[in-house]
Amino acid sequence: MAVADTKTKIYQSKIDIRLEDREPLVELINRQLADTFDLYSQAKQAHWNVKGINFFQLHELFDALAASIEPYVDMLAERVTALGGVAMGTVRMAAAQSTLSEYPSNISTGDEHLRVMTDRVAAYAKSTREALRHAGELNDPTTEDLFTEISREVDKNLYFLEAHLN
Repeated sequence: MAVADTKTKIYQSKIDIRLEDREPLVELINRQLADTFDLYSQAKQAHWNVKGINFFQLHELFDALAASIEPYVDMLAERVTALGGVAMGTVRMAAAQSTLSEYPSNISTGDEHLRVMTDRVAAYAKSTREALRHAGELNDPTTEDLFTEISREVDKNLYFLEAHLN
C-alpha cells in the first residue's frame, strides 16, 4: 500500500502569519486531523460492536461521542487550507499518520469498549493540549482557539466515559 506524501506544500496566501510559522502549523494540524478522524472511526467501531447488558446506553454513548468529534475533522481540515496547506484527510492518510493505538477487533463487552475508548480519548486529549501549546509557540491564536474548543469537548467526553467505569 502506498503512503501519502506528507511533505508540506504551502500555497500563497495573504493571511498575516509568516510562512516559517505556517509550514509547521500545517504539519501540526494535519497530525491532529489524522488523530481526530481516527478517534471518530474508533468511536463508531465501538458503537457498532458493543454487546451486553448495557448495550443500548453504550451504543448511544459511543454514537454521541462520534457525533461530537466529527465536526472537528472538517474544522481542522479547513484550518489547514486557510493557512495555505493541503489537508491530509482521507481515511488512508489518517491511518498512516494517526498516533492512536489500533482499535482491537476481538472485543465485544461494554466494559471492554469503555476501557479502550477511555484510553483513546485520554491520549487524544493529551495530544490536543500539546498541539494547543505548540500553536501558541507558532504565534497562531486562531489555531490555539480551535484546539482549546476541541480540548474542552474532549475533556467532557472523557468524563462521560470514565463515569461509566467502576
